[in-house]
Amino acid sequence: MKADYQILIVDDDESIRRMLAAVLEREGYQTVAARDGEAGLALFRSASPDIVLMDIRMPGLNGIEAMSAMLRHRPGAAVILMTAFADLDTAVRAIKNGVFDFVIKPFDLAEISLLVNRAYQIREMRREIGLLQHELSETYRLDRFITSDPAMRQLCRAIERVAQHNASVVIHGESGVGKELLAASLHYNGPRAARPFVKVNCGAIPEGLLESEFFGHEKGAFTGAVARRTGRFEHADGGTLFLDEVGELPLALQVKLLRALQDREFERVGGDRTLRVNVRLVAATNRNLEEMVAAGTFRQDLYYRLNVVSLSIPPLRQRPSDIPLLAAHFLRKFAAEHQREIDGFDDHALAIMQRYSWPGNVRELSNAVERAVVMSSGRTLFTEDLPLPIVEACRPAPAEPRQPRQLKELVRNFEAGVIAQALDRNQGNRSRTASELGISRRALLYKLHELNLDAGDCADSVALCE
Repeated sequence: MKADYQILIVDDDESIRRMLAAVLEREGYQTVAARDGEAGLALFRSASPDIVLMDIRMPGLNGIEAMSAMLRHRPGAAVILMTAFADLDTAVRAIKNGVFDFVIKPFDLAEISLLVNRAYQIREMRREIGLLQHELSETYRLDRFITSDPAMRQLCRAIERVAQHNASVVIHGESGVGKELLAASLHYNGPRAARPFVKVNCGAIPEGLLESEFFGHEKGAFTGAVARRTGRFEHADGGTLFLDEVGELPLALQVKLLRALQDREFERVGGDRTLRVNVRLVAATNRNLEEMVAAGTFRQDLYYRLNVVSLSIPPLRQRPSDIPLLAAHFLRKFAAEHQREIDGFDDHALAIMQRYSWPGNVRELSNAVERAVVMSSGRTLFTEDLPLPIVEACRPAPAEPRQPRQLKELVRNFEAGVIAQALDRNQGNRSRTASELGISRRALLYKLHELNLDAGDCADSVALCE
């Protein structure tokens, strides 16, 4: 907001001070004024104005001397010098020493407004960039990683150490485990945090465009190159270049990448001027690069150049204790995004999520929770809100159906039970047992032999007798 900006006007001419204050206040700025360099410098130190408009020729401390003291006190301050034509060379030299711009007297008030507004916009842009960088640094702080898994905690400690150095890093892990998040954490927790973090997905760019994507091209370098293009290496100068799915790089480009990493220099496609950059490289892959080296599909010298430090992210199925923590985090995030009031997960839904193997890892979990938030009809997420494939994968396998027994076996078992009970009641006497059952003694003896019944089958273990 312009109303939050204060402009210091330093000029020994009172009419100019009043005129400039009136114009700038009409545009919404606050103003303070000083009649010479010493008073202006004192106000600069006490009031901390955002922009300074200052004449060069003043009695006592002149504008150049006051400007130098101001920039020593607060480097980057926006100082605009007002100068006569005779002092033009002095003003140009001052710009090289950090002055924002200058205007020649007699000046047009519209020109002053234009310069001040441009200084305001640039300062606002820098402020927003600073806030964004602070937000990114907060987002990727290692103590904010959501994990209770010992292996992940050890990985966080390794990131903290590695982030302080410029060594190349290869991050190994399955798709969806968070390799890009880890790469960003390496960047934003290190000395390059204020410089660019540039990402390239090597598997998503057509092979014919990869070289131009990395190194840029000159106008006319190939059909369709209608203008010069800056490559990712130039964009990442001073910062970090993240190569995702580095195993997808074609062999021809691997050679040029190796040279850029070793010598820190390259040429744009179609160009002959050698460009030098200072880039830290972080690569990620879900493939086994050592096996690719053995198969001849990945250069051994590039592998060793990249693999100075190797970090591995365990898949989600190997750290089940992180599932409820991550699920709760995604629930809060997506409930806010979709403006839903949701308290948490039903116990059964949470148990299913912990039993599921999550082949898509954290990315799949995030998508599943967002789907549940969108589909839910209350303040609790239930099993039916989860994606059906996840629920189906966690259903217990149906029990093997019991084979129906043959009728003959059922009849045999029934007869054996009836005869054994009758023998017990008759204390093993076969004649009385046969009479009770309404069969002949001979038939009973046949049944006893057929059913393998003897005295041990009677409850009282009484010997069979006549």
